[in-house]
Amino acid sequence: MKNPPIIIIVASFLVVVLHHKAPEELRYPVTEKVATIDTYFDTTIADPYRWLEDDYSNSTKSWVSKQNAFTNSYMRKIPYRRKIEKRLKEIWNYPSQGMPFKNGDKYYFYKNDGLQSQSVLYVQDSPTSEAKVFMDPNQLSNDGTIALGGTYFSNDHKYMGYSVSIAGSDWRELHVKNLSTDELLPDHLKWVKFSGMAWRGDGFYYKRYPTPDENEELSASNEHAKVYYHRLGTSQEADELIFYELDKPKLAPSISISDDERFMFLYRSSGTYGNMLAFKDTKSSEEEWTHIVDDLNSNCWIMDNVGDQLIAQTDRNAPFKKIVRIDPKNPQESNWETLIEGTQDRVLSSVNLVGGKFFAHFTQDVTSVWRVYDLDGNFLYDVDLPGKGIVGGFGGKKDQMITWYTFNNSVNPSTIYQYDIKQNISIVYKESEAKFDRDSFVLKQDFYPSKDGTMIPIFIAHKKGLKMDGKRPTLLYAYGGFNISIKPYFSKANSFLYENDGVYAIANLRGGSEYGQDWHEAGMLHNKQNVFDDFIAAAEYLEKSGITTPNYLAIRGGSNGGLLIGAVLNQRPDICKVAFPEVGVMDMLRYEKFTIGHAWAVEYGSVAIKEHFTNLIGYSPLHTIQTGKNYPSVLVYTADHDDRVVPAHSFKYVAALQNGQGGSEPILVRIGQSAGHGAGKPTKKIIKEYAEKWAFMFYEMGLDI
Repeated sequence: MKNPPIIIIVASFLVVVLHHKAPEELRYPVTEKVATIDTYFDTTIADPYRWLEDDYSNSTKSWVSKQNAFTNSYMRKIPYRRKIEKRLKEIWNYPSQGMPFKNGDKYYFYKNDGLQSQSVLYVQDSPTSEAKVFMDPNQLSNDGTIALGGTYFSNDHKYMGYSVSIAGSDWRELHVKNLSTDELLPDHLKWVKFSGMAWRGDGFYYKRYPTPDENEELSASNEHAKVYYHRLGTSQEADELIFYELDKPKLAPSISISDDERFMFLYRSSGTYGNMLAFKDTKSSEEEWTHIVDDLNSNCWIMDNVGDQLIAQTDRNAPFKKIVRIDPKNPQESNWETLIEGTQDRVLSSVNLVGGKFFAHFTQDVTSVWRVYDLDGNFLYDVDLPGKGIVGGFGGKKDQMITWYTFNNSVNPSTIYQYDIKQNISIVYKESEAKFDRDSFVLKQDFYPSKDGTMIPIFIAHKKGLKMDGKRPTLLYAYGGFNISIKPYFSKANSFLYENDGVYAIANLRGGSEYGQDWHEAGMLHNKQNVFDDFIAAAEYLEKSGITTPNYLAIRGGSNGGLLIGAVLNQRPDICKVAFPEVGVMDMLRYEKFTIGHAWAVEYGSVAIKEHFTNLIGYSPLHTIQTGKNYPSVLVYTADHDDRVVPAHSFKYVAALQNGQGGSEPILVRIGQSAGHGAGKPTKKIIKEYAEKWAFMFYEMGLDI
């Protein structure tokens, strides 16, 4: 059972010189204001751009067209945008391969030849035999905007279910292939979201939502989720309803199955953190679910069973996470047996049960440590890793004796290693083909004090020997929320920054999982201001350390990180020259009304609660814009099929910021077409977006390349 939920430095290097961009009067497209008033408790709030929430209206479509045209006209002034795009294509154009994974007696892996829109799924008889194409998502559309969302193999190895995403939407359509005949079966399921396929017998369990009303597919609140069982060869209309709670429309259920199909596990959650857990033993005559966790105060999910015992990962009464053994006959928490536990210094990230052992992934100051334990939780040994960085993998089945892992960091392209579990030996399986001289670059980790004195980690990457004269073009990235750890992964796109004597920095703000649940809680709800303070302090640290100054600093974040950038811009617009708020949550008073936004209330708080409203209105990017204030150059990103953070957030924010800008710097927005929150975007679109970002950043800083 699976867990739930570059380059050669050119001889004549690119020279960086000043070009002194002259101020100009920008005539933004006019955005109409419509008198719209809401009252929250004793506070009245105007929302003049509410009409932009209707993304199907002709008025909104016209606004989008005019804004994209205005951005296009501005970008045409940048003389080297095409040059950057050409260089990025060169950087991107090499074969890249994912880790192999085994199913039955076959091995599978994803590979992209370089500039293919989507990676292709290959199959082979052994890890060293010739591979052949098993499924090519590039054949699903002419423009590469249909992406493979996930693959789900049946436990008898007869079928592979898979999901596809169209134009970047979170909606998924499910299909099934016969593995022996390569035949696509007629089974086709729609209106599936945030769900996999849990196989049992000749069918699978999945979660779907009611069919949305016309023109509300990408904006209506996602409620009344139901779990169904689909039997192969039948229509979706005939699927059996397995679980649904009519009186709890925002409580989303899902079901997973143990590898041996003995146990069924029912999860219920109403937000991005916390879940209930129950199970059924199919060997038992008991028809009702046996409850293990009945509140939403912790995360708890089952890895698998070992014989009659269940193995779970949880942070329940364990802020640094733990692995516990649960007896199904006595599943009460008081009877749980702790096998492995994280600590403040080594936070438990995840654990895999493979080859008869537990492979436990810890993070120590954000980077990876892997430790191996027996099934009773006795420590055996540490895996000798290639270096300090991000190591993922060690997946497989309980009886699988060969596995794989990847190693990378900001200045080391990903290398795949094959690992022999019996012998505890790693060998290089696939070296990266990136044309990137890793020995010419350096990655270091520093720590800096935030406003309240809390020490925050920051990773800084650049060319070795780079002169730190306070004028290095620097991009600072962060996220700060939802218990998500931001790690220094290798990025093809950043190669362009490095080779142009730039610096890339990642700040590990509170709100993430870097140091356990306490670190998460220190950046959520009423503690959200800590996240903004941590980020502002990161920018100040980069200046104090002599790397850059505000005139050469760009800041970037997406989704919750887009909220971060928007809030920071309003609080401290002086810290940077350029800002990229991407697919951001910008209207904190109405985020709960769209798609899955209500699930974020556990992180942000609900506007229906007065003390939460008071907190939200204090930092909401849309509502804290100060008219007449000098804002830096801003390029906002959103997309027409983003049904995670609906584009209305960015539309309204851009309209308000363009109206409020007191300085001469541009406030632009790029609204992607046939694109969503980010996942599944074809390579061509990714390259074009990064070319635009780098061009805008260097141009606004007054630099040529």
